Amino acid sequence: MNLQTDWSKIRKHFNQSFKSNLHVSIASVGSDDRPTVTPIGSLFLNDNQAGFYFEMFPSKLPAHASINKNVCVLGVNSSRLFWIKSLFKGRFEHYPAVKLYGQLGEKRKATDREIARLKRRMRSTKGLKGHKYLWGQMESVREIYFQQAETINLAKMTQEL
Repeated sequence: MNLQTDWSKIRKHFNQSFKSNLHVSIASVGSDDRPTVTPIGSLFLNDNQAGFYFEMFPSKLPAHASINKNVCVLGVNSSRLFWIKSLFKGRFEHYPAVKLYGQLGEKRKATDREIARLKRRMRSTKGLKGHKYLWGQMESVREIYFQQAETINLAKMTQEL
């Protein structure tokens, strides 16, 4: 998968992944060379092969960023309907998972536009008690600059893609 030419497909995939999982997974490596995976529920992809996430709860990911900025972001479409249709047909119409390889940028204050994107995504949970705890005070973001995209190969199921 080509990062530049397929970027709109990648963005669509990650939007579908968020709808079915409410998060993506970001893998990073610390100073002890031990990898870890962090679930992030606030990743947004921009138009320019870059994105950002709100950094309030992660602890290892920011610590790793000061040592090794390389990350891998995994978005999986876990929609039951998507999987059942694909299993019935014997093939996927779209890739079930995409990995993005990139580098973390610096943590900074979120712009009004970024906060508006978060509010729009989370509006369906606005009236719930946990909404305020999880998304009420999001103020800082960290950018991610992507260099490579990779699809997940599931033999014959993804052969025709």
